[in-house]
Amino acid sequence: MKLQLKFATAFSLLLTSLMIPIKPSFAQVPIGEIQRTQGISISGVVTTTFGNKFVIEDNTGQILVSLGPPWYHQIRMNQGERVTVVGEYDDNEFDAFTITRQDGTVLNIRPVSGPPPWAGGPNRRGNMQGNFPAINNSSR
Repeated sequence: MKLQLKFATAFSLLLTSLMIPIKPSFAQVPIGEIQRTQGISISGVVTTTFGNKFVIEDNTGQILVSLGPPWYHQIRMNQGERVTVVGEYDDNEFDAFTITRQDGTVLNIRPVSGPPPWAGGPNRRGNMQGNFPAINNSSR
């Protein structure tokens, strides 16, 4: 009887733990140690901006961050601004999924999984600006 009770308790705890929602976590990685991987977080200071790209730097190095094509959305980053970027390293640049500004504002650039909303180019049906949450691109 005690063995059955222990088994039932263990089974109940196992089922309960399986029902807890799992939130994806992103490892904070120094820029100088970035490797080709998805879902990592980098933090640093914006040193240079041009178009929909900017350079972020920490004490280990710097990297070019891509925010997607300017025909899809235009995002203004401020030189000297401290940001945290979640994304993936690909083709010698960091493709952003989200950006958290120093004031806590979060910019959703693209979904973590699947193709970006601009995949296929500007003329692809259903791929118009506005099909993804709007991004506040005003300068402060």
